[in-house]
Amino acid sequence: MPTPLPIDQAAPVPWWRVGVMWLFVGGLGAVVIASFMLLATSIQHADVVELPVNPQIAVQNKSSSPALQARNHAATPAP
Repeated sequence: MPTPLPIDQAAPVPWWRVGVMWLFVGGLGAVVIASFMLLATSIQHADVVELPVNPQIAVQNKSSSPALQARNHAATPAP
């Protein structure tokens, strides 16, 4: 027979009955679910990377010419 608790001491509450614990676990669970949803979205809608086979093809595109010139200038050693 278990010993009775003193009148001024309440019985311990099981962990699943504590509301703050569910707030904490619910927040962590929401973050995990959201991260998996973000992963699925990023895999389904991934951007295709198109690399030119020949570097001269990229120079023909006038919109990327300044960037290519700056890259090539930065890659050349100083005299």
